[in-house]
Amino acid sequence: MSRPAVLIAGTHSGCGKTTVTLGVMAALARRGIVVQPFKCGPDFIDPSLHRMVTGRASRNLDVRMCGADWVRRTFARHGASEGCAVVEGVMGLFDGGEGSAATLAKTLKLPVLLVIDVRSAAESVAAVAHGFATLDPDLSLAGIICNRIGSDKHRNMVAAALQAHCRVPIIGFLPRSEEVHIPSRHLGLHMGEEHPLRGEGLERLIHLVEQHLDLDLLLRIAGERRDVPPVSDAPLVATGSPVRIGVARDAAFCFYYEDNLDLLREAGAELVLFSPLHDPDLPPDLHGLYLGGGYPELHASQLSANSTMREQIWAFAASGRPVYGECGGFMYLCAAILDHEGACFPMIGVYPFVARMQTRLRSLGYRQPRVEHDCLLAPAGTVLHGHEFHYSTIDADGADVPAAYRMENGASEGHVHKNTLAGYIHLHWGRTPAVAERFVAACRKAGCGREPF
Repeated sequence: MSRPAVLIAGTHSGCGKTTVTLGVMAALARRGIVVQPFKCGPDFIDPSLHRMVTGRASRNLDVRMCGADWVRRTFARHGASEGCAVVEGVMGLFDGGEGSAATLAKTLKLPVLLVIDVRSAAESVAAVAHGFATLDPDLSLAGIICNRIGSDKHRNMVAAALQAHCRVPIIGFLPRSEEVHIPSRHLGLHMGEEHPLRGEGLERLIHLVEQHLDLDLLLRIAGERRDVPPVSDAPLVATGSPVRIGVARDAAFCFYYEDNLDLLREAGAELVLFSPLHDPDLPPDLHGLYLGGGYPELHASQLSANSTMREQIWAFAASGRPVYGECGGFMYLCAAILDHEGACFPMIGVYPFVARMQTRLRSLGYRQPRVEHDCLLAPAGTVLHGHEFHYSTIDADGADVPAAYRMENGASEGHVHKNTLAGYIHLHWGRTPAVAERFVAACRKAGCGREPF
C-alpha cells in the first residue's frame, strides 16, 4: 500500500508556496498527524523551516543531483508510514528540467497541489490552472490553492472561473496577509532557528490554513497516491572499529544533507555535534571533522574571537587527521574572512586564502566535479555530484595549494592540505555512497595506533 503524500508546487518563485507548505505542515501536525517533510531540490533553508514546524528532519529529493533510484530510496525509507509526507516543490512546477518538481512528482507518483498567486487576476486564473493541468498528461495535478485573495468578491470571481474551465479540485483560498510574510536573506529565506515566522506568526498561519483550506480533502488526495515500484535499499555495512567524527552545527554551520549524515552513521561513524561559535574546545576523542556550510560571514567576529577552537582545529588538521569542509566550512578553514566593509577576521589558517565577501552572487548551480587525484573522499576518476552557491571569492595571492577536483569548465576545486579537503561545492553522496565509507575508513586509519584527538 502506498504512503499518503502530496507535493505542494507553485506556478513560479515567489507565489507563496513555502508559506503555504509551512502552514499545511503545521496545521496537519496540530491535528496529531505525523508529518514527514521533504524538499525538492538542493536547498538547505526550506528544510530548516520544515523542521521548525514539524519537529522532524526534512530531506532533499533531487532527481538531477541524486538520481531517481536514490530519491525513491530516500522517500521509501523516510515517508511517514502512519501519517502524511508533504513535499515542497522548487521554483515553478515545471522549472529546472530533471531537477524540477514535475519530474520529482512523476518519479514518486505524487499528487500535486498547485499554489497560484491570484493577486491582480481573476478569471485569467482559470487559464493558468488549465495550462498547468494539461501541459503534461503524465503529471497528476490533484488540487489548486489560490493564494493572496483580496476580498470575498475576488474569491467568488476566481472560484467561478475555475469551476467553469478547470476540473481540478479547489483546496481553498488563502487571503492576503502581511502578518505571515517570509522575508528573504541573501542566500534565500531565513533559517528555521532564526525565522521571524515563529510563535504568534506561526499560530496566525495555522489559523489561516485551518480556516481557509480543506485539509480533509487534502488528506483524501494524499491517500490516493499510486504505488511506486520498490527499489533496492541495501545500507552500507560498517567494518572495523567505530570512529567519532565531529560535526560543526550551529548558526554559522547549518547546511548539511541529512542523507550524508545517515551514510556516515551506516559506515560506522558516531557523529558528535559541536559549535565553533560557542564551544571553547573540540569534543574529546575525535577521529575526523566535518565542517558544513552556512553563514560564517555573519558570525565572523564571534568565530574569530573563539581562538581556542580555531587553534584546536588547526592542530587537528596539522596532525594529519581527516577534515572535510564545504563552502562555509571551507571559508572557516581559510586564513581570514574579509567582510563587505573591509573588516578582516582571522580564521583557522589551514589554507593561505582570504575569503572575500561580495555584494552579488558569485556562483550558483549544479556541479559534477571529477576527482583528478586520490583524495579523502574518492579515488581518481570518480565523478561527484553537488550544488554550489556563494557570495564570496577566494584571494589566493599566488599560493600554490593542490586541488583534487577538475570542474566541467576546467577550473580546479577541492583544495588539499595533508588530510584536509575543502571547497565551495556542497556534495550529495547519494550517487556515490562509497564516499562515506572512504571518509570513515580514513578517520579509522588516521587514528590507528594513536590516541584520538
